[in-house]
Amino acid sequence: MKTLKLFLVFAFAIFTANVSAQQKKYVMVIHGGAGTILKKNMTPEKEAEYVKVLTEALKAGYAKIKDGKSSLDAVEATIHVLENDPHFNAGKGAVFTHDGRNEMDAAIMEGKTLMAGAVAGVTTVKNPISAARAVMEKSEHVMMVGAGADLFAKDAGLEIVDPKYFWTKERWDGLQQAIKEDSTKAVLDHGSKKSELLGSKNHDYKFGTVGCVALDKAGNLAAGTSTGGMTNKKYGRVGDAPIIGSGTYCNNETAGISCTGWGEFYIRNVVAKTISDLMEYKGLSVDAASKIAIEKVGKMGGDGGLIALDKKGNMSMPFNTEGMYRGAITADGKIEVSIYK
Repeated sequence: MKTLKLFLVFAFAIFTANVSAQQKKYVMVIHGGAGTILKKNMTPEKEAEYVKVLTEALKAGYAKIKDGKSSLDAVEATIHVLENDPHFNAGKGAVFTHDGRNEMDAAIMEGKTLMAGAVAGVTTVKNPISAARAVMEKSEHVMMVGAGADLFAKDAGLEIVDPKYFWTKERWDGLQQAIKEDSTKAVLDHGSKKSELLGSKNHDYKFGTVGCVALDKAGNLAAGTSTGGMTNKKYGRVGDAPIIGSGTYCNNETAGISCTGWGEFYIRNVVAKTISDLMEYKGLSVDAASKIAIEKVGKMGGDGGLIALDKKGNMSMPFNTEGMYRGAITADGKIEVSIYK
């Protein structure tokens, strides 16, 4: 009898813990990119640096939510921290194009109104996520690109910097390595029947895109994504991050989503909107819908991950790579940060 009682107590404890986990309400989820991120290649010091920045970003956004600010404010504040840190492929840490430039993309969307803003190929805006928000709130448009987007950001009163601000040695060295590999591959493939689509090389030189989804006290969701794109990208290539419905999407009735990965596959699968549609029209949970979307990307040959948060505070963070910099914070302020599978 005593053994039975102990068993029942133990079983009840496990049941209670599981119920508690299921009922955990998240108010913010973030990512810092997905890719070949292996523990064996990461020093303890470097890992601690990533965890520290991801934690700071979560705290910055959570402070806005706690103060009763909007989810848009929380997303912008969170992504500012990540854009200002050279560890990530956004803002200060943006990768270089083939021509040695930093061309950045960003998007933001509000779940209540479905208002959205995006910029692509900006080169002088310190925080591209703020430029995306300015497009949403201070213009009648959804997306602006290149020099026009830079000029609009300046007229909107955003902080403008010399393009040299974005230069970092690590990203510059990454470009040189990518160019070298391109050259080597061209020699090896010369005379063979094997060919590759223009612009499809070096797809794994891209992890570091940042994103955030937040749920405020009023029950409104917002999602944002910011990136420097792919190392060694050519011809003015733009990925999924600034494209509403592909790399970024938000709807109070379903979820907020921010993606990271090989953008061409996210565009072709309209990943972010697909998740929302699976939830709206098939009644799937945010986790089930997110996993289906990532599985489609993988089957087509793409890689990456995403973060999603629904209106009830349920979150999902699936990815098909070796790792994804990611984190979340609950309504009561508990922080969770992970890197590897």
